[in-house]
Amino acid sequence: MASHNRRWNFVTFSCCIIVLLVPLVAPRPQQPSAASIVLEEYNTFRAENPEWTFNHLAVDRKNGNVFLGAVNRIYKLSPELDVQVSHQTGPEEDNRNCYPPRIVQPCSEPLTLTNNVNKMLLMDYRENRLLACGSLYQGICKLLRLDDLFKLGEPFHKKEHYLSGVNESGSVFGVIVSYGDASPDKLFVATAVDGRPEYFPTISSRKLTRNSEEDGMFAYVFHDEFVASMIKIPSDTFTVVPDFDIYYIYGFSSGNFVYFLTLQPEMGGGPTTGSSAAGREQVYTSKLVRLCKDDTAFNSYVEVPLGCVKDGVEYRLLQAAYLSKAGSILARSLGVGPDDDILYAVFSKGQKRRPKESSQESALCVFTLKEINERIKDRLQSCYKGEGTLDLAWLKVKDISCSSALLTIDDNFCGLDMNAPLGVSEMVRGIPLFSESKDKMTSVIAYVYKNHSLAFVGTKGGRLKKGIDVTGGQIFAKRQNSNFDALLLWCRFVLLDLAVDENPGLVPKIPANRREYRQKSTDTNKCSWPNHQETDSQHSDVLVRPDGQTTRTHARTNLLVAISVIADLRGKKQQMMSLLSLGQTETK
Repeated sequence: MASHNRRWNFVTFSCCIIVLLVPLVAPRPQQPSAASIVLEEYNTFRAENPEWTFNHLAVDRKNGNVFLGAVNRIYKLSPELDVQVSHQTGPEEDNRNCYPPRIVQPCSEPLTLTNNVNKMLLMDYRENRLLACGSLYQGICKLLRLDDLFKLGEPFHKKEHYLSGVNESGSVFGVIVSYGDASPDKLFVATAVDGRPEYFPTISSRKLTRNSEEDGMFAYVFHDEFVASMIKIPSDTFTVVPDFDIYYIYGFSSGNFVYFLTLQPEMGGGPTTGSSAAGREQVYTSKLVRLCKDDTAFNSYVEVPLGCVKDGVEYRLLQAAYLSKAGSILARSLGVGPDDDILYAVFSKGQKRRPKESSQESALCVFTLKEINERIKDRLQSCYKGEGTLDLAWLKVKDISCSSALLTIDDNFCGLDMNAPLGVSEMVRGIPLFSESKDKMTSVIAYVYKNHSLAFVGTKGGRLKKGIDVTGGQIFAKRQNSNFDALLLWCRFVLLDLAVDENPGLVPKIPANRREYRQKSTDTNKCSWPNHQETDSQHSDVLVRPDGQTTRTHARTNLLVAISVIADLRGKKQQMMSLLSLGQTETK
């Protein structure tokens, strides 16, 4: 329990918060600007139809090929962003109220020509295929061969084949868990249910059969009359909060567990606390969900609230997150090993979502996965001693007391058919690294380079924050080397994710004079760079003032870093669009 009270008041941080305060898109001045000149050096890929906006992106780590999930299309591009092949996914006649969809049985609802919005794009390396799930027909998926996007399968005739009926892109988050040659891989799927929990579990684990046409594709890993590899939102929950839903922001696997980061409404004492009640605002909580990879009954399901406090201000609304390694320097400050996982998270102020609110206050915080897991273990141990309740109000509307059992709970405990699912009541507080009051942060990626931890932050206003060192909580300007920035870009090029333009149907190509460096290293953790003399023109002075503005930047460097940062927002269309559309679309 002592770990609960451990705080980091005296820690010295050597994490570099990379802050680029140059717009991602070239402005539209009356005369050409430096930014627009740089942008002209980049060839671009645009969708044939401006309405076919890009939703998700995956990059083949083996060869750098880029796969784009767009409205009505899946594209395969070369590492230089030349179109190799495309696959049409829509539009088709559909109605979201048709369940099962009309391709299975006739539907009495009126049908209209409907776009297919890509909702999940995952690479299944083991079977050399791409999972492309869309908004048509209750969220069915196509399995496409990576080489040429040939359709290997499209299961649609069972309820397990319908992953999500929510039409919004970004409503589904998936994590593929590989088991080597021992057994087939699994797909963990988390989705908003949009008031239809009877059709869609909010989280589940599915089979990924090796044969893409096999009948059992996407079947629940385990399912019988009483137990299944899924969690559904009970109908009683909607009595308390009529429009209750769980919004999944990020997901990953680490060690023996799969994790999802969520934003969900808090449950109150009665129907008047619901978000649709007149005169009331819904309060939200950011929570991390953990499951054992091998848990077929979901007895290991645990939720723990996350948040951050800086200068007395609470930041509780999760906007984005990213898993990284600590690196040896930051690891010493955090009391973990250099290869331990740490979680960067961006939160906005408070706990109430107000889409039209003018406040832009947000904070970037860091958590150690070790501390989160320790907190979960402590909670499991106390519950199995019979202390407290299960404390998971949305799933168990009535309080259920913990039951006592004599057993040893270690770091890899995966639960029993008692005391599950379980909630942690006390919030795990992240360590605040940087706060922003003028332009809300909406996305983050991180990277370890030569033992230093680097984080890149994107904002609602379409800017990237670069060049801030965090040392003992003090922020100061740092001289940046453009070669280092380009090195980071090319070492991470195989993770290229998004476009730098106000048009979401645009992806920049890499200029030919820089392209040669990409082949120096394909290992994103072992980067190399050619030796040559540095000159003053290869540096950029980034002076960050208290008002968040800068004086003097190097346009070429900024654009390169911008591409690097946007690169790693895998699958999170809402973060992507907040950058590309200058913040018009915001994460939930």
